[in-house]
Amino acid sequence: MNKRINYLNNKDILAEIAKSKNTFCSYTDPDYAKYDIILPSKDKINIRTIAEAKRNKAKRLQQEAFEEAKAQNKRVKLAEFAIDYRKIDKYDLVFRIMTFDHVPDEPGRKKNPKTVADTKVKLNFPPFQHFRFNDKDELVCIGKSHWEGGMENGYFNLRHGQATNKLALMWMKLCDRYATRGNVRGYTYNDEMRGQAILQLSQIGLQFDESKSNNPFAYYTAAVTNSFVRVINIEKRNQNIRDDILEMNNMNPSYTRQAAGEWERSKERHGEVTTPDSSSKKS
Repeated sequence: MNKRINYLNNKDILAEIAKSKNTFCSYTDPDYAKYDIILPSKDKINIRTIAEAKRNKAKRLQQEAFEEAKAQNKRVKLAEFAIDYRKIDKYDLVFRIMTFDHVPDEPGRKKNPKTVADTKVKLNFPPFQHFRFNDKDELVCIGKSHWEGGMENGYFNLRHGQATNKLALMWMKLCDRYATRGNVRGYTYNDEMRGQAILQLSQIGLQFDESKSNNPFAYYTAAVTNSFVRVINIEKRNQNIRDDILEMNNMNPSYTRQAAGEWERSKERHGEVTTPDSSSKKS
C-alpha cells in the first residue's frame, strides 16, 4: 500500500504566509523577521507576556534544531533538543505589535468608518511592527510591514512584495482538490468555479491573521467553498432566466426545468388520486 502523501498542512502554509508577508516588510536585521509573540499593543508587554515569548522562542529553537538534525539523517528525538526558557535573555526576544501607526491616512475611503482600518489606506494584510529591548530596557522598533528602507528614513510601500511561488501552488492545489469533491465535480462549469476560487485566494490569501488563529487551512477552505457556492448560485440564476425566455417563446427549456415540471405534475396527479376528498366526489 502506497504511503499517503500530505499535500497541505497548517505548518507549511503558515511558513509560506510568513515568507510572503516578509517580502512586504523591512527589518534592521533579517533575523528580526522571526517574532516570538504577537500582541495588540506595546502596553501588553509585561512579565507574563515576556515569559510566554521566552517559552515560544525556546519551543521554536528546539524544533529548528530537531529538524536540522533530521535533515542530516540522524536518529534523534525532539526531547533531546529541549531548551530551558528561563535561560533565554529578554533582550533576544522580538515582539510583533499589531498597529496602524505607520500606515498613512485615507479620509473618505468609507462613509461611516467603524474601525481604525477604515480610516487608513486599504492593505492586503493587517499591518504590524517588530520591537525588541535595547541595553537601556527601551523598546526599539526593528521592523515594519508595508515598508521600504530604514525605520526612520524609510517610506510606506504597498507594492514591492508578493506571495511566494510555493504559497501560490498551495492555493492552486487546494482549489484543484476541492473541485474533485462529489458535490461539485459534476458541474459543467467546474473550471470556472476553480478559477474563481483561485482568484479569491490571491486576493485574501495574505489577510490571514496569525494573532487570531493558527489554522490557515480552515480559513482558505471556507473562502474556496464560498467561491464555489457563489458561482453555482449565479449559474442557476442565469439558467432560470434562460429557461423563462425559452418558455415564453414556446421552446423547450433545459432538461433540469423539464424534469422539475414533470415532477410537479406527477405530484399533482398523485395528490388527485390519493386525496380523500377527491375519491368521495368521484363516488
